[in-house]
Amino acid sequence: MHELHVRTERQSQLVDITSAVREAVAGAAGSAVLVYVPHTTAGVTINEHADPAVARDFESALERIVPADWPWQHVEEGEENAPTHIRAAFMGPSVLVPLRDDGELALGTWQGIFFCEFDGPRRRSVYVSVLA
Repeated sequence: MHELHVRTERQSQLVDITSAVREAVAGAAGSAVLVYVPHTTAGVTINEHADPAVARDFESALERIVPADWPWQHVEEGEENAPTHIRAAFMGPSVLVPLRDDGELALGTWQGIFFCEFDGPRRRSVYVSVLA
């Protein structure tokens, strides 16, 4: 297993980690790569990475779908992050990417892997494992 570190700059931020995942699995043989985020207020997804506006649209859309001003029951003094848990659950904690015979990630032409921060800015971990 490889551990990647991601530093985010905003409360909500999608960070393209495709290159880092490629580097982590370079030369590995297997059938697929599991990318897993061990945080309850962050996630991971696959989507278009050719246009950075797509990531910003995701950030805005999730903030509108799950607004901070609901009457949340999960309230920790000084860390009012209840909506960030819901946003992270929408994205999910993992993605599975097939590996081609040449060891490359089998992503589509426009696809990239994004770390999804919802409670930043923070330093986060992402685990990358090649499956046999």
